[in-house]
Amino acid sequence: MCTRAKLVAAVVVASAYLAAVALALAYVAGAGLEGQERDVVTALVDRRLGALVMVFCFACVFLFLILRAVHGFLVQPLARAAEEAIAMVEQPATRLSLQGSSELHSLAVAVNRLADQRQRHDAEIEIRVRAANAAADADRNRFAVLMSELAQGVIVCNMDGRVLLYNRRARALFAGTSAQGIAALGLGRSIYGLFDRHLIGYALEHIEARGGGHRHFVSVTEAGRLLRVLVAPIPDADRDAAGSADAGKPGFSGYMTMIEDMTEAFDSESARDQLLQDLTESSRGPVGSLRAAAETLHDYGDMSAEERQRFLAVVRDEAEGIALRVEAAARSFAAVLKSRWPLEEMLGADLLTAARRRIAERCEIPVSLDEVDPDVWIKVDGFSLLQAMSYFALRLRDEYRIRELRLRLVRDGEMACLDLIWSGVFMSTETVMNWELDPMNLSGESSPLTVRDIVERNGGEVWFQRDHAAYRAYFRFLLPAVSGQGGTAPLLATADSRPEFYDFDLFRDEETDLALEDRLLAQLSYTVFDTETTGLNPSEGDEIIQIGAVRIVNRRLLRHEAYEQLIDPQRSLPAQSVRIHGISADMLAGQPPIGRVLPIFRAFVADTVLVAHNAAFDMRFLELKESATGVRFDRPVLDTFLLSAALFPNQETHRLEAIAERLGVSVMGRHTAVGDAIVTAEVFLKMLPLLAEKGIRTLGEARAASEKTLHARIKY
Repeated sequence: MCTRAKLVAAVVVASAYLAAVALALAYVAGAGLEGQERDVVTALVDRRLGALVMVFCFACVFLFLILRAVHGFLVQPLARAAEEAIAMVEQPATRLSLQGSSELHSLAVAVNRLADQRQRHDAEIEIRVRAANAAADADRNRFAVLMSELAQGVIVCNMDGRVLLYNRRARALFAGTSAQGIAALGLGRSIYGLFDRHLIGYALEHIEARGGGHRHFVSVTEAGRLLRVLVAPIPDADRDAAGSADAGKPGFSGYMTMIEDMTEAFDSESARDQLLQDLTESSRGPVGSLRAAAETLHDYGDMSAEERQRFLAVVRDEAEGIALRVEAAARSFAAVLKSRWPLEEMLGADLLTAARRRIAERCEIPVSLDEVDPDVWIKVDGFSLLQAMSYFALRLRDEYRIRELRLRLVRDGEMACLDLIWSGVFMSTETVMNWELDPMNLSGESSPLTVRDIVERNGGEVWFQRDHAAYRAYFRFLLPAVSGQGGTAPLLATADSRPEFYDFDLFRDEETDLALEDRLLAQLSYTVFDTETTGLNPSEGDEIIQIGAVRIVNRRLLRHEAYEQLIDPQRSLPAQSVRIHGISADMLAGQPPIGRVLPIFRAFVADTVLVAHNAAFDMRFLELKESATGVRFDRPVLDTFLLSAALFPNQETHRLEAIAERLGVSVMGRHTAVGDAIVTAEVFLKMLPLLAEKGIRTLGEARAASEKTLHARIKY
């Protein structure tokens, strides 16, 4: 019970006791009176009743003030110290505040000294544990790096289809694969959102029937990508160690899928097959005509000159037709081969650094970097592109005596502009075209490729530009820019250099057959979210302008599986709200409206429990959009604001910053949607063991405890 409620109860009991004593005294005093004395006393009481009631009220107020002083000096400091001691269990750096009586001060100092000693002891143990686990961590990290850098996509699942591990390639393959345009792949999510359940079920049945091995199948994504999938079982280590065999269950605890994107190879092979078929079909008729003409010329050697010329014309026409078809097929086949040349993603700045070194070494021309955008990524064949740039540099040196070059890299929309710049000499367009079409010869090394071949091979163009004002010219290699490494969108930079795409603890059996309200909090998956808005009054027209969310799976915060989206509120932004969250109208220009964002966000939170701080505020905005968007957020909701009130009922404030400080959570990125969501998620994870200690272990118990707090009555 909250100490304030105890204070009220104590005042009521004391007042009732005082009233009972007064009535008892009055009864005892009046019991011995008779006749005229009783009448006099009764008349006196009637005349002084108001004064007596006032004296009694003053006595109650005085009693209340005394009890409140005692409560504030002795009881409440003890209750707060007890809550701080509970928080100290989760966050050893927490210390009891010095408040209340001198005796309580002394107790707090002694407890804090014990906490210091315990923290030092824990630090020593932690150092020893880290040293003991260093080798295991190194092996785990090597495994994670290996899985992350595999060319094939890898997904590991338990027998329920829950994803336990995936690598970067798998993440890239399924980026934005859901119907709502978000990544359907994530830890704890179901693989059946990516592949048909029957395909995987058939593969597992085949593996089980054969007693092991693996099985392939082919699947097509919603985006039309053709995937070749290998399914391999993961043995049940616990079952093998026990040496038992259960005839009703398979001998493995999960399975691994290795995924290869066959789209480009399939398209290339199909184009080649179609090319060969077209060449065969189109050549069959002319070859027959040639054969018939040759046989006629052979069998009828005495034909007239006119007939002979006619047959020779047929032979010549058909031969020319075949030659044209073969030439066209050769060109088409060259295009097919060109499409199969490997292109790799690389940082544009790295390519410029390599070009600078290569030109300086091979062409003996000093090269400087003029302007380089460090965030530009390109997908190119770096070697051939370096050859083309070096070839241009060599011809500039030999034919125009250019003695210094500069390199520049900027981004223009979806294209990257890589410029080879020199000063003082212009050339004709005809010369440039000849350079582009001549086979390259670089320092005695000849190549059948031309610069245009290389540029087309890289999916780009090459231009010659003159800058008359600066008296300089440059070759511009216009190349397709890519978004860079990893994932669908740049969400957050995490503290870890390597994102964690695995959690083998999910192999453990869970009580998934229980109702959601009866599931343990530690076993549930959560989406922790926050919104930024134009104001604090959703019912009066304020709108959401940003949503940010992160996922919690198996009590782990998955920072890399985050969602963040700015939203056009289609109304003006108050200056006061801009000062709080820093989101301006220019930042919202061109962003999608709420009607397009909510279906995507609803897909992101699927099959999870929603968590927010002061969730009633955020949920009210979402509820008001149900009729307009048709999107309903009917998932269970937990509120860290109410959970804090249930855990720490005697604390003066339950603001997010105060709770974070109480539990030792660093607060960064406040008043951005994702920043607040991460802080809220870390606070929630710190709360889970504290809730368990108070007997709040299931989702239903957590919601019931939240509803009992006074703060649950707040409405928006």
